[in-house]
Formats: sequence, C-alpha cells, structure tokens
Amino acid sequence: MDGKDVKLLGNKTSQYVWRIVWALKLKGIEFEFIEEDLFNKSPLLLEMNPVHKLIPVLIHGGKPICESLIILEYIDDTWKHNPILPKDPLQRAYARFWAKLADEKLLEGSGIAFFNRGKEQARGVEMMAEVLPLLEREIAKKKFFGGETIGYVDIVIGWFSYWLQYSQEFGDFKVMDSAKYPSIASWMNNILEVSVIKENLPPPDVILKASQKFRTMVLAMTSSKTL
Repeated sequence: MDGKDVKLLGNKTSQYVWRIVWALKLKGIEFEFIEEDLFNKSPLLLEMNPVHKLIPVLIHGGKPICESLIILEYIDDTWKHNPILPKDPLQRAYARFWAKLADEKLLEGSGIAFFNRGKEQARGVEMMAEVLPLLEREIAKKKFFGGETIGYVDIVIGWFSYWLQYSQEFGDFKVMDSAKYPSIASWMNNILEVSVIKENLPPPDVILKASQKFRTMVLAMTSSKTL
C-alpha cells in the first residue's frame, strides 16, 4: 500500500525504531528508511525533531511525528486497516497503561542495568523485576497481549523477546527466568514466530557490535567522571 511519502528516520540498533518498522509492515505501508548516525545527527533529524533531537521520527507528507508511542498511535489512526489498538475505549486505555508501564520499568530498567555496574545496575534489574510478575499475570493463558493476534502492547514490548538476550550477555546481569515466568517465555517465542517480526529484526552481529561499543563507551565516560 502506498504510504504517500512516508519516511522513517532511525537506526537499526534501536528498539524504539523497530516498533515503528513492525507497525508499518503490519499495515502494509511502504516507507523509506533513512539511517541516522547517533553520533553525528543529520540536519534532517535536527530539523524534524528540534526539541529532543532523537529517533525515531516518522515523516508523513513532509510533517514529522516524534516519540515511538505517539507514532504508533498516529499510524493506527491514519491507516485504519489491520488495527493495532483495540476499538473498545476501555481496552485501549488498558493497552496504553501496559505500554507506558513497560517502557518506564522494562526498557528504562534494562538501559540502567546495561550501562552501569554495582548498585546502579542492581537498581535497573530491580526495576525490571518489579513489573515482570505483573506482565506474567497479564499474559497468562493468552497467545499475545493483544489476544490471538499481535497488537499495540506486543509491538511496544516486542524488543524484550530479542534485545534482552544481548543486553544480559554484555551487561552481565540476569533478570528473565523462563521457569519463573513461563507465560512471558511462551509469549517471547510466539512473537518471534510472527512473520512481520521474524523477518524484520536486526542481525545478531549488528546488535552484538553495537551493544559492546555503547556499553564500553558509556562505562568509560562514567569512570572518567568519578576520577
């Protein structure tokens, strides 16, 4: 389907960016992916997102939409077929709640754990550990958070099924236990079998290289500040 001049500014290592890729692919929207260098931001990115200067940025008809959760809702509102969010207002509210909670606890916590050591790393792991039992209960007896097909929450938390293994490996921490969270483990397997997800993931070597590079760089910067 013609996306009528749809562009996505992003980077292939970013969990936030792949959310948007998955949503566009689910909708069948054609788009141009413009790779951004996170260390040398393009004039286009600075023009399209002058406030935060961050990816992803969706450009539709020359107009920018920023922040991944907002972009997902924009995509769903603009292209009505293959809906991502539930139609029922209450269920939509619940989906937004779980997505926001997952970002605040899981994604932020994983970043803290990955880029730190000692007490600060433990704080990040604890943030993730707080929400995992809640998500385990929410996904119990369901194939996806969206029901029988993937939806908004699945797309938002989808990174957990792929990126987490590399974060844990290079960050030297452990938070996901399949025996303790069997429903989440099952969901992780289910979502990676969805063709639009399975066919649109960054190669492991790209993630491994970026993970090592970013963690080494951030830890070096942190160490220099404490000297």
